[in-house]
Amino acid sequence: MKTLLRLAQVAGVLLAMTAAAIADEPLKIATSAGPVGQLAAFAAKLAKDKGQDVKIVELSDWVALNEVVNSGDVDANLFQHGTYLAIQNKQRGFNLIQVDKVGVIAPVGLFSKKIKSLDEIKSGDSVAIPNEPLNGARGLILLERAGLIKLAPGKGFAVSRFDVIDNPKNLKIVELDPAQTYRSLDDVTLALVNITYLIPAGGDPKSALLIDRTVDDGLVLRFTARPDKKDDPRLKAFIQVFNSPEVKRFIEEKLPAFIPAGFNS
Repeated sequence: MKTLLRLAQVAGVLLAMTAAAIADEPLKIATSAGPVGQLAAFAAKLAKDKGQDVKIVELSDWVALNEVVNSGDVDANLFQHGTYLAIQNKQRGFNLIQVDKVGVIAPVGLFSKKIKSLDEIKSGDSVAIPNEPLNGARGLILLERAGLIKLAPGKGFAVSRFDVIDNPKNLKIVELDPAQTYRSLDDVTLALVNITYLIPAGGDPKSALLIDRTVDDGLVLRFTARPDKKDDPRLKAFIQVFNSPEVKRFIEEKLPAFIPAGFNS
């Protein structure tokens, strides 16, 4: 019995030492390069001022951003909304979850270097949309909102170019990598561009011919982690820093195209 008691005490000490060692490790947050990365870096600086060490890891590959969380190489990421996360979990066998309600919405918009108004669209013009299903759907929905096409009803974000039931101007819909749609504006008349790609490429959100600023809970970019990490005190502490008036003010002043969501104040 005494031996068992000593073993239990040793195990308790080792567990406490392991927990303390983990607490001393920097929190690792993966994020996309560009404005979301800038936002995460600003929050990390605020956290540092409060004594917390947060390491921001920027990646350009959206699939890799979830893989490094799933593998445990980082503790969480900040780049995606719940609608995209659900698709990734299903397609790649992940079981990642959103950790908190606080986040930001990154709008998408229709941009052009060849026309100043959607009324100038001519028959046969080319329109670029992302080849990624979700953002491609957002592009098609925005084209419908602009009155340029009509889509089969009831599909929501599952809509694809095969669901275009009316295309009166015979627009040529070109599917490209999401990061390339802004660059395609030298070749196409119109393109759907996500703000997260537009800003790093030097584009101006104010130049959008039509922008989608829909406040939809499924489109809020939030912190994502494995279920076993959601109660990590380091992650909770950082999210508490993120969910602050300073971060909200940073979004409103430095990233005015973005929409703060879920903040306490």
